[in-house]
Amino acid sequence: MPGRRALGRRFGWLWAAYAVSSYGTWLGFGAFPLIAILVLHSGPTQVAALSAAGRAVGAVVAVPLGPWVEFRRKRPVMIAMDLTRFAAMLSVPAAFALGLLGFAQLLVVSVVVAAANIAFNAASGAYLKALVAPEDLLVANGRFESTAWSATMVGPTLGGAAIGMFGPMTSLVADAVSYLLSALGIRAGGGTEPRPARTGAPRLRAGDLLEGWRHILGHPVLRPLFFNTLVVNGLIMATEPLLAVLLLGRLGFAPWQYGLAFAAPCVGGLVGSRLARPLAARFGQRRVILTSGALRACWSVGLAFVRPGVPGIVLIIAVQLGLVTCCGLFNPVLATYRLEHTAPDRVARTLTAWSVGSSAAIAALTAVWGLLAAVTGPRTAIAVAGVLLLATPLLLPRREKAPRDTREQAASLT
Repeated sequence: MPGRRALGRRFGWLWAAYAVSSYGTWLGFGAFPLIAILVLHSGPTQVAALSAAGRAVGAVVAVPLGPWVEFRRKRPVMIAMDLTRFAAMLSVPAAFALGLLGFAQLLVVSVVVAAANIAFNAASGAYLKALVAPEDLLVANGRFESTAWSATMVGPTLGGAAIGMFGPMTSLVADAVSYLLSALGIRAGGGTEPRPARTGAPRLRAGDLLEGWRHILGHPVLRPLFFNTLVVNGLIMATEPLLAVLLLGRLGFAPWQYGLAFAAPCVGGLVGSRLARPLAARFGQRRVILTSGALRACWSVGLAFVRPGVPGIVLIIAVQLGLVTCCGLFNPVLATYRLEHTAPDRVARTLTAWSVGSSAAIAALTAVWGLLAAVTGPRTAIAVAGVLLLATPLLLPRREKAPRDTREQAASLT
């Protein structure tokens, strides 16, 4: 078996920072809905509104961040966004300890964190493209994806157990501290970074704000992948707060059971991410994207049939195992293809546009599904989302090849 490919010390620090923040994030899995339900006694409409409003306003705030990130060194931006998330997240347990926590603060924090997430992801994607060789991009993205699914597998179970033993704020504290450690790790990576053009420009131009969307919508393969991703992610995430209400409220699942039901299947994501590179090498990126993209739409409808007790946990684990295996395969190949087909001087704007669109779609669909759940009940709303997901493979690209970028050599899907 071939040895692990070495990507250098700076990538090692970046990977370590990503790992610690991922584990912190998944220790805090569903923390805001849990706090809204268990501490503030919110109903399904409020819980859905919390998820939707945070993402929607955060996406609007993040629109000018794309060009702002593009024309600045990426490491300082990543560190600043980590510190911003650290301070915002830590404010929630601080307010709780003082007896001042309210629903409005959860909304504000969710907005700040959502905007900081978009800026951080844009900066880290651009930084990664400059840091590793083009032939190593899929290796690097596969490692990030494996780490994310490992954290997802371990974090929710530990977070649910910690909430059960120490209270609902425990996981938020861990999440906040993970952002601080991530900032320290990125800083420890060191190295020089060239100053991008137009750093320190007095103001942003309108064209800078639109460049990312212009690139995505003008690309014959990125465009359908973008719309497919918007709808799939939106429908999956729209059901997350409804599942929390259904499982923790109406079906009486304990927090640790809730965490376990979503953590155990993440071994499938780990397997999928490990298979991404060899399958792409054997069958081509296009076939892997189309196949895994179609298969990931087939599972979520099963969540509508969940029942109390052990049968319900087994059903959730089975459904999530199929879903996350397909996602674990799809995501790193998509991330690599997107970087390969985007010129270095517009990576941050493209990734920001992608993230803003995804956040806006998730916010809109979460709000709609919150209203639908208020009228029909969480179970029916989850079923509707699952049925609609079955049609999303129609949005996947059908063209065999994408044109080469005129400013850099791009990889082919075939």
